[in-house]
Amino acid sequence: LGTPVVTMPTPRRTPRSPGMRSPNASEAAREQALRDYKVTIEYKHLKQHAPGGVYVVPSLDNLRHFHGVIFVRRGPFTNGVFKFQIKLPEQYNDNNTWPKITFSSYVYNPHVDAETGELDIKSAYPTWDPHRHYLVTVLTYLKKIFYMKGFGKEAISNINARNLSRNDPAAFRKKVESCVRESQRSVYINDPGCTAKFTEDELSHEILRDLMTKKLRDPITVTKVQILDCIKEAKNATKNIA
Repeated sequence: LGTPVVTMPTPRRTPRSPGMRSPNASEAAREQALRDYKVTIEYKHLKQHAPGGVYVVPSLDNLRHFHGVIFVRRGPFTNGVFKFQIKLPEQYNDNNTWPKITFSSYVYNPHVDAETGELDIKSAYPTWDPHRHYLVTVLTYLKKIFYMKGFGKEAISNINARNLSRNDPAAFRKKVESCVRESQRSVYINDPGCTAKFTEDELSHEILRDLMTKKLRDPITVTKVQILDCIKEAKNATKNIA
């Protein structure tokens, strides 16, 4: 029968793999990689420039999903601890691709939907320009809604709350105070997969906190050795109690 002849298949006869061969697909992949890279740059910037009292931690399995919390330090929402999530669309870093922020804590605020917990970003930024708007931009706005002294016509997510703030400020403050207390009660309830978890103090933590309060009165002069001594003492005290 003779020796078989092996021939290389021509491109015409070889099935094309769209993901591997298509120039358009390759260009799309490069564009998406660039978007992903920009997200990591934004987060790196955010670690140093986040608004005071606002903390954000990335999800373990999704580059575009973040867990966050804001500690409110003054104003009507003082002592509130409000948890939230940030989700970025795949096309984020294109024009008019807004991030989405949803509070998992209940927030009574004219800028937050009472049913879904979603922060109204589009009223503050009708157009989203990736050259001017970043994660730090929207987190600054998130913080701002807790310190506003009044709410204008752009506050449309919870119109009942907006009207109450205008027509009966005392009743509005009571609603806000109730919302703050609820945030404190639910602080140890963590969403599934949350990377910004809160856990109750263990005995060792309480002992260490008391020791540091007693012995380290001036934070400016505290040394590493003093802190380590407190940790060692707290560890021994915990063993003795156990």
